[in-house]
Amino acid sequence: MRRRPAGDEPTAEAARDASPIQYMKGVGPARARLLARLGVRTITDLLYRLPRRLEDRSHLRRIVDLLHGSVDTVRGTIARVEKFRPRRRHGLVLVKAAVTDGSGVLHAVWFNQPYIAQQLPLGAEVILHGRVQRQAGEIQMAAPEFEVLEAGEETLHVGRIVPVYGSTEGLSQRVLRTLVARALDEYGATAAEWLPETLRRRHGLPDLSDALRQAHFPDTLAAHEAARARLVYEELLLFQLLLLGRKAAREAETRAIRYGDAGDLVARFHAGLPYALTGAQRRVIAEILRDLESPAPMNRLLQGDVGSGKTVVAATALLRCVGGGAQGALMAPTEILAGQHYLTLRALLDPLGVGVVLLIGGLSRSARQETIERVRDGRADVVVGTHALIEEDVAFHRLGLVVVDEQHRFGVAQRAALRRKGERPDVLVMTATPIPRTLALTLYGDLDVSTLDELPPGRAPVRTYARPCSRRPQVYAFVREQVEAGRQAYVVCPLIEESDKLQAEAATELAGRLRDGPLRGLRVEVLHGRMKVEERDRTMHALRAGAIDALVATTVIEVGIDVPNATVMVIEDADRFGLSQLHQLRGRVGRGAHQSYCILIADPATEQGRARLQALVETSDGFRIAERDIELRGVGELIGLSPRAGDDREHAGLRQHGLGDLRVADLIRDQAWLHRARQDAAALLRVDPGLRRPEHRRLGRALAARFGAAPVENVEVG
Repeated sequence: MRRRPAGDEPTAEAARDASPIQYMKGVGPARARLLARLGVRTITDLLYRLPRRLEDRSHLRRIVDLLHGSVDTVRGTIARVEKFRPRRRHGLVLVKAAVTDGSGVLHAVWFNQPYIAQQLPLGAEVILHGRVQRQAGEIQMAAPEFEVLEAGEETLHVGRIVPVYGSTEGLSQRVLRTLVARALDEYGATAAEWLPETLRRRHGLPDLSDALRQAHFPDTLAAHEAARARLVYEELLLFQLLLLGRKAAREAETRAIRYGDAGDLVARFHAGLPYALTGAQRRVIAEILRDLESPAPMNRLLQGDVGSGKTVVAATALLRCVGGGAQGALMAPTEILAGQHYLTLRALLDPLGVGVVLLIGGLSRSARQETIERVRDGRADVVVGTHALIEEDVAFHRLGLVVVDEQHRFGVAQRAALRRKGERPDVLVMTATPIPRTLALTLYGDLDVSTLDELPPGRAPVRTYARPCSRRPQVYAFVREQVEAGRQAYVVCPLIEESDKLQAEAATELAGRLRDGPLRGLRVEVLHGRMKVEERDRTMHALRAGAIDALVATTVIEVGIDVPNATVMVIEDADRFGLSQLHQLRGRVGRGAHQSYCILIADPATEQGRARLQALVETSDGFRIAERDIELRGVGELIGLSPRAGDDREHAGLRQHGLGDLRVADLIRDQAWLHRARQDAAALLRVDPGLRRPEHRRLGRALAARFGAAPVENVEVG
């Protein structure tokens, strides 16, 4: 990435980005702290934080025409203002203003806001907006929004299309509107246009200063939509320039390791599998093997639904690497998942003479040292581990391929640290949180994307039911029936505060209640993240051996548990979990020949909670579930793109400058703009990779201001 030359003049955007909101008139330290809760730290943050919705308060009604219960806007003259206590012994203070427009009198009432009386001068014109009440012979509005009109001054709060912002305690809508209007007056009007005129004309977009004003205080709803489209497009264009520029830089790298002939190792592996590969697996394996033979290192995302067979695909890639004379590493986010991968890969690769070792934090000192030596001298072909793989004393003999599972659970710095253990190794990142392919191409625009969209034949969908808490006895009676039929069950305890200790206590307590109650006489054990490694391993071994009937667990079992005999998944207080997380938990059953069940116990208090459970009941398609989860929660939260402490800026990418940072765009609503932006970014970089042409220089500086990165120079972008 090209840094901005010292002589380049900073843009207005860069200046605003660097200008803390605290120093804007009307803010100060206390209000700045409140704004920071909303993610507003700079002037730019404020201007690009668009309203949550708009209210059309531009249609004025005569007072005589107001209807009880309606929400309306009126304009009139202040005829009388009173401030009084309705009962002397109580602290309540009322301000009551009589407003007339010639057709009638409206009484506006405010509670415990005595200062409002000083804001309503007799004879002044005022606009009020609120809910109408007709009672005791009066037409009233309780606590209406209002604005006293002054000659030539634009109204902000009433009498127009008014923005309504997401807020926090201590920041009223009136304060937020006033601050945004001030920022628009002081900064927005002089915002330097940086989007090339050809692109603005092509898409019919307004200029920047007009777009910023109309996005917040539009003249019409159509003007707001046009302004929003401009801001969505510019944001996505910069994001695509960042991703495509990074992809071009990586593709320009030369592979450091060239694999030798692996012989028939991969063919023998596939021939020895007890099942046939799916068409999707064969397609994706072919894509990966082509990458491993290409001149540039592989940088590919493998996404697939629960049970789609990602592990066999990853094992094939590791075999090609090892057979070609290099080492492979697989990094997983938890010791349980790393242990599951280790056991699976041992079973798959041991018969082929490939040495697999496990490196996790829970190893004894001597076992860890022995493993590190085997990794260093090359006796270990495949190393499976957690973040322990990236500790300073871990060195590889000849690292060729890095596989990162559940990649969104790692910070970018952790993934980069593992890559630095080799010299430009091939990278395969995997996720079981599928997202629609069109979004994947954008979210991971600097990666090549492979999708496993086919499940192995014969796998029956898990039957899913949502049950209220009152049906809990029947649910556990069903669990007992399944156990008595020879099956096993999971029970996931409620999601509580982000504390391993509290989660462990909750799981232990739930296991005790079940042992003493509905599952009395059954072998009920517990699994949580605070257990010692040896204790956890014993529990997992007992579960796989069939010595446990019901395992009560925290979300540590979300990934990495594969017990074909487990047929029931009970999730307590299921409405506390995200939709994709529920789908992952459900994926722990349905892995064998028997019909499996997932039972969601909850009394959802919100419509969103009910919608999540209903979506899970209606479909087992992970891609449809992911789309619904994006609609409900947003992309950033779904795939873990919010900033993480400790990530290095060199590899900031999607951590700092990804979907967690998109201020305007909605990747479900704005997919059409997303594709236009990607096409335009690719075309720009093809003709001007460094954005050095005069007509593109402002665009390059905007990229630096927005993402702290400049375009790639002298790189061909395809």
